[in-house]
Amino acid sequence: MIRAAVFDVGECLVDETTVFGTWADWLGVPRHTFSAMFGAVVAQGRDHREVFEEFRPGIDLARERAERAAAGLPEGFAETDVYPDVRDTLATLRADGLWLGIAGNQDEHAARLLRELFATDVDLIGTSADWHVSKPDPAFFARLTSLVPAEPDEILYVGDRLDNDLRPAHRAGLHTALVHRGPWARLAWNTRDAGRLPLFRIESLLELSGLIREFNDHRG
Repeated sequence: MIRAAVFDVGECLVDETTVFGTWADWLGVPRHTFSAMFGAVVAQGRDHREVFEEFRPGIDLARERAERAAAGLPEGFAETDVYPDVRDTLATLRADGLWLGIAGNQDEHAARLLRELFATDVDLIGTSADWHVSKPDPAFFARLTSLVPAEPDEILYVGDRLDNDLRPAHRAGLHTALVHRGPWARLAWNTRDAGRLPLFRIESLLELSGLIREFNDHRG
């Protein structure tokens, strides 16, 4: 039985187009150029944060974030960046009786934004800033499972990445769902792990309610 669903943030709940577009603006790089280099870095299997080094070697991201905030241009996201299927999905899953959570790699500022956007929609919002550990560290998922009122094999973790989301969640004993959006999911979609690891492969979060209900009916 699946009793809880927990969601990653970037490219799962939140479209990061604006986030990285504003970084391109801040660095004085054309958005198309930044996006192309971002895709190249991801396709090479590198940490996506290395894209900043391509344009400004030795960049201190923490300092740049502080300077952006001081200039009135903080890194962040808003309701307009929330994917269109998110609100209806959370409402439907809650009506279905599932316990809901959000857990991802976010700093303190992003954690505050998540609480402003989703505090009334879910039962838990946990971030790497809150827990002082980041995905894919097993300790992140150990902390998550300690806070969810369900056994690990009763939790569905929904994300867009194999490396940060599905593989570590699977190793922690959780079920997983891979949503087909964002650069990581699109690059990995036809790989072996993307076919065998997730319990569900979905184009839209709106598919989850029916899939979970069908899965639970078969297990019931």
